[in-house]
Amino acid sequence: MLDSTPEFVAILLCAGRGTRFDPAGQQDKLLQVLANGSTVAGQSARMLKSVLPRVLAVVRPGRPALVQVLQSEGCEVVVCEDAAIGMSASLRQGLQCTADAAGWLVALADMPFVDPATARALLGALRQGQGIVVPEYEGRRGNPVGFDRRHLPALLQLEGDAGARALLASPDACRIAVTDPGIHRDIDRPQDLAAT
Repeated sequence: MLDSTPEFVAILLCAGRGTRFDPAGQQDKLLQVLANGSTVAGQSARMLKSVLPRVLAVVRPGRPALVQVLQSEGCEVVVCEDAAIGMSASLRQGLQCTADAAGWLVALADMPFVDPATARALLGALRQGQGIVVPEYEGRRGNPVGFDRRHLPALLQLEGDAGARALLASPDACRIAVTDPGIHRDIDRPQDLAAT
């Protein structure tokens, strides 16, 4: 008999427009190459794959090169036709595609410097019964974050570009102290690549 116990899934949000990186929209910041030779999105995907076997990447339409990078890292990829609405649309898409999961680690593809140990710590807290988990470094919250399936109805109601910020600020959120500055480092502007 097959084991049908729900598993945790990672959702990698890759559908932003990156307008601060390139206002003209000519360069996809997620395809930029880091000092180690990996693309921004590829390294973010690889980190998640080292922690969870199933990673679903959500992309905006018209990004075949990004899809190829993500698939080469072993991700499932889904296109969010409503990505322009904001991050909540991409998150909802990912959740709807994995609604049978026990819970989710949600990561941002433009944050390639997160230590896998951070993701493992968040996942461990979820498996021990925490409903919402968020990493904290030097007193500041960061990414990725995690939710168990109890929060699926609230997550599916999110709107706009704030993502799950209100849920993460709730008293129910468990802050996990980490020694990982990567939870605050994103690739937002071209100079952020130079700092790698």
